[in-house]
Amino acid sequence: MSTFEKVFIIDAKGHLMGRLSATVAKLLLNGQKVVILRCEELNISGSHFRNKIKLHSFLRKRCLVNPKKGPFHFRAPSLIFKRTIRGMVPHKTHRGATALNRLQVFEGVPPAYATKKRMVVPQALRVLRLKPGRKYATLGRLASEIGWKYQEIVSTLEAKRKVKGAAFYERNLAQQALRTKAAANQEAKLAEINSGLATLGY
Repeated sequence: MSTFEKVFIIDAKGHLMGRLSATVAKLLLNGQKVVILRCEELNISGSHFRNKIKLHSFLRKRCLVNPKKGPFHFRAPSLIFKRTIRGMVPHKTHRGATALNRLQVFEGVPPAYATKKRMVVPQALRVLRLKPGRKYATLGRLASEIGWKYQEIVSTLEAKRKVKGAAFYERNLAQQALRTKAAANQEAKLAEINSGLATLGY
């Protein structure tokens, strides 16, 4: 059982996959629960063509005796990322297996996490760690080119979520402005009452 109550909800967009995997693996082994959102927006250093060649080389690796026993090549970006983390964790031991059980990965942002605060990992952000002008690939595009069939569906759902999120943000701003105005009016009325009482000698 984890001794930590806080759950790290990380928005994977704009992060480098390798660096984020290392950070998440360490958190999991320390007993933290981690949720990774928008795995299709992860970046990998190197050109798209180079990463595609490496991925196809991995897909060719199979068991000649019985391919059903593995290795298994996942197509979904979330499962590709989870397998990367698995390689950084002693997953065949009890400690590593329980650590992986504390990890949840998703494409897009599910409704359960749409209104929750998300965080980033500065040491894994592409804009901070990759030299400007360097080439990089997006995991979602790579996955769609090797057989992931849900890129369009996820992008459609994400567009709808962003519209709802923008409306929610505007509503919150308007409510906050009304609260601030009401508090200012109340303070002005209290000051007026106090000044009136002071002139009367109370």
